[in-house]
Amino acid sequence: MRFLSIITALVVSLVLYAVVFERDRLFDFAGRDGRPAATDAQEAADTSLPARDDAPGSAPATARRVAVVVMNSTATRVDSAISLRGQTEAVRHVDVQAETSGRVISEPLRKGAFVSAGDTLCRIDPGIRRAQLAEAEARLAEAQISDTAASRLAEGGFASETRAVSAKATLQSARAAVEAAQTELGRLVIAAPFDGVLDSDTAELGSLMQPGTHCATILQLDPMKIVAYVPETVVDDVQIGAAAQARLSSGRDVQGQVTFLSRSADPATRTFQVEITTPNKDLALRDGQSADIAIAADGVAAHRVPASALTLDDSGTMGLRTVDADDTVRFYPVKLLRDTLDGVIVTGLPDTVRIIITGQEYVTEGVPVDVTEAEQGS
Repeated sequence: MRFLSIITALVVSLVLYAVVFERDRLFDFAGRDGRPAATDAQEAADTSLPARDDAPGSAPATARRVAVVVMNSTATRVDSAISLRGQTEAVRHVDVQAETSGRVISEPLRKGAFVSAGDTLCRIDPGIRRAQLAEAEARLAEAQISDTAASRLAEGGFASETRAVSAKATLQSARAAVEAAQTELGRLVIAAPFDGVLDSDTAELGSLMQPGTHCATILQLDPMKIVAYVPETVVDDVQIGAAAQARLSSGRDVQGQVTFLSRSADPATRTFQVEITTPNKDLALRDGQSADIAIAADGVAAHRVPASALTLDDSGTMGLRTVDADDTVRFYPVKLLRDTLDGVIVTGLPDTVRIIITGQEYVTEGVPVDVTEAEQGS
């Protein structure tokens, strides 16, 4: 029995060796091409039947599309506004100064006082100026007589033409001296150049004035300017005469119009100065108040979309992903106009468009998608 077991083990070993290591020779000896019969039969069956996409274990013909939800949107005309930050400025801010020297002989006016054009701000002691005017007038009278006599003598041939010309020059010099003396007397009274309010006390009584010495600072507050600076990206949207509204830091709202837009940019900030003029009859607006400004611009075609629909492309540009007529994804960069309770208002899209509101983060430009339209009002 033990010998039979050894024989059986040797036979099994030889068979395994032949099958594993001498397989090709064994099949050649048996008249086969090295493939099992079952395999040949299966291949014959496979070549005789058409392939089926829905056969178990077979790969799909196309990749499965990503499902997205879209909303149909039609552009509407919306009023656009340019938001800026600025401050109020007096339309005029003048430091009134003396043009001559002398001591102040008028009582000072206190800052905050309202003055009208022509009101006296400072009066200077005339000193000897009136005497100088009288002297100049006397010399003028003398020069007039000399000129008349010289002219008559020259006409009669009793005086030379040179003497007549000299008398004429003396007369003109005397007239100039009188005008200078009168002008100097006129400089003794420093008057308000326009209606306004004093921003400083006038010169004190007894103080010595010199040419260029400060007399008073006066502001014209009606109308009032509101000054801001427009970024170069939106400067073309601002037009002279456009309506504007400003909310002051106190909470007061005022309306006005754009009256000035700079043609030259600030070299440091690359912004353009804009001025808005607003009435200030009651002088309630003060110089230097901060203001949030909105300048009206031409209406634009825009879409209102959920803020969650906004996304970024590979370069970091903000925009929206849409679906075209072939259910293929398209990306449009958009410009945000304003944020509202019902969504954001954007421009940059076609007039009619299908916007992806769910699934936009899982698709890219040019990818076909499975589209589901959102319910109205959702």
